[in-house]
Amino acid sequence: MSRRVVLAAAVLLVSLVAGIMLAPVVFSSVTAPSGRTTAEVTPSEPVTLSTSSPSLPTSSLTLSAEQEADLLAGVRVRRVPDASTGVLRIVPGAAEAPAGAAAVQTVRVEVEEGLDVDNEAFATFVMTVLNDPRGWGADGSVRFARTDGEADIRVVLATPATVDEMCAPLATNGRWSCGRYGHAALNADRWVFGADAWTEGGGDLTSYRQYLVNHEVGHLLGHPHESCPVPGEPAPVMVQQSINLDGCAPNGWPHP
Repeated sequence: MSRRVVLAAAVLLVSLVAGIMLAPVVFSSVTAPSGRTTAEVTPSEPVTLSTSSPSLPTSSLTLSAEQEADLLAGVRVRRVPDASTGVLRIVPGAAEAPAGAAAVQTVRVEVEEGLDVDNEAFATFVMTVLNDPRGWGADGSVRFARTDGEADIRVVLATPATVDEMCAPLATNGRWSCGRYGHAALNADRWVFGADAWTEGGGDLTSYRQYLVNHEVGHLLGHPHESCPVPGEPAPVMVQQSINLDGCAPNGWPHP
């Protein structure tokens, strides 16, 4: 290649570079398929903006059957100590017996100190059971009034150890309840957890607690234990249904 040709090529290259560096940069709009620029393009469907508030998920407040039963009976926790202070606290409150001509039995409700129980809910449950139309007063023989003073009947919720002391020499063995010496001593373990025999027979917690009150108060009214008369039929309330249904169906009421 001649020197003149090389020189000409160099001059051309320099000119091109200089043109690129010095030329103004021009941005052109990109044309959309419709002929409008991208800045002018709108969606094919109109956008509607919502003015309503967003709906937030709400947590369910529905209680299970067991929780409802516990709330009704004053059970706060599913835990019962074997023993506690041994001190029995009277639940304050008084209420007249339902109207009627039957004799009135006064009832005082007590709870052992150290049990995590809603005392007033427990007392309300007890008195509601005793004055239920299916209860001991259904035959017109008795009515129940609540008191926090001297009483004909004491209904006591206590730990297994305290119940054993209150029921001795009857052997309740830390498991069972009793009705004697003017008090219906209810074992808190049975009150909270129920009894296997009752559950296996198809009974629920609330009906078991109703049974426990009626059975032990029944002893204080002079009613002894009974046996199942007809298998498959509701058990008389004085059958020891915490231990064995004897073939009967669970029943917590003197006059179902």
